[in-house]
Amino acid sequence: MEKLFAYKVRPATNKLPGKFETGTQNHEGIAGVLGAIEYFEWVGKEFGKEHAEGLSGYKGRRLELKKAMAAVHAYEIELGRALLTALESVPGLQLYGLTDANRLEERVATFSFRLKDLHPRIVAEKLAQEDIYVWDGNYYAINVTERLGLEDNGGMVRVGAAHYNTIEEVEHLKEALMKICTS
Repeated sequence: MEKLFAYKVRPATNKLPGKFETGTQNHEGIAGVLGAIEYFEWVGKEFGKEHAEGLSGYKGRRLELKKAMAAVHAYEIELGRALLTALESVPGLQLYGLTDANRLEERVATFSFRLKDLHPRIVAEKLAQEDIYVWDGNYYAINVTERLGLEDNGGMVRVGAAHYNTIEEVEHLKEALMKICTS
């Protein structure tokens, strides 16, 4: 590596690993990665205790990160189950994708749907009025929306939950969708 020629800006060092930097390092990105690692380390310490089983080969920050990912995964399964139940209870809602509650481990807590004959943009705007933020359209999965025959009429609404969402927010979504159905 030391003998390889590095295309770089003149002020960059000739010492490894900096010699392969093509310009100024992304200091904001580096700080952001550190912040994310520290955040997930905190998640592991705060919420990962019950997920430590089977992680005896890890210690320190690595153990906390493993516990964090296990805790996040378990909670997102719970959120996914709540979302699935909520969405399936809304009259006139057509859900797309994997909907088998026994297979939630195979997916993330993100669901796409159409509501009655409403254009997805209208549904998204009505949800935004309730402080619920969703996407409408094809989310760069144009082949899927074309295959489903939905591309020409607005695609779908997509709602997703992550570990920082709550079951109460899922319930709020359900109430908002029920309100849209009946208006």
